[in-house]
Amino acid sequence: MGIEELTTGGTVLPITRWGESVMHAQTRQVTAFDDDFRTLVRDMFATMAVAHGVGLAATQVGVDLALFVYDCPDADDIHRMGAICNPVVTLPEGDARNLESAEEGCLSLPGGYQPLARPDHSVCTGVDPWGQPVTVVGTGTLARCLQHETDHLKGTVFGDRLSNRMRRKLYAQHEELAHLYPEDWPVSPRRTSADG
Repeated sequence: MGIEELTTGGTVLPITRWGESVMHAQTRQVTAFDDDFRTLVRDMFATMAVAHGVGLAATQVGVDLALFVYDCPDADDIHRMGAICNPVVTLPEGDARNLESAEEGCLSLPGGYQPLARPDHSVCTGVDPWGQPVTVVGTGTLARCLQHETDHLKGTVFGDRLSNRMRRKLYAQHEELAHLYPEDWPVSPRRTSADG
């Protein structure tokens, strides 16, 4: 019963975009850790892989459950992979808090990236897809990923954390490239600019 068995064999699902109500609402706690639920986890891993993401929340496939999957490097460039249900993120405070600004994007707003400062360390606790307690300590990109995905489950998209000016730039970037992403992306692949 390892996470590896859920990282293959899934079905690619369309990614839900910002503006859909599920993306901006609090999620429900996961209470049923059954085969149907693990099928969702498997499908989310498949969708994240095809979309070349490092994290994906259930809301991003239209499901209002407190669940996200990740396949993401930490500060030591070690790839960490998992699925966390009912996550709670703890961030450092006071002198231990070190903000790092980096480009951030979201599969639900494809093509848009803007710098966002976040703590460079985070601890995420929750349960795995079998209902067993799990704790993930995040550094580097993984620290950012844990915060970004947990935000999704509270109805917060990273654009909500940007200034109005930066948010306008983010939307402009997305609008410029939106035509490359079919409505059911990544089920249908991203178009190339040559496709028109």
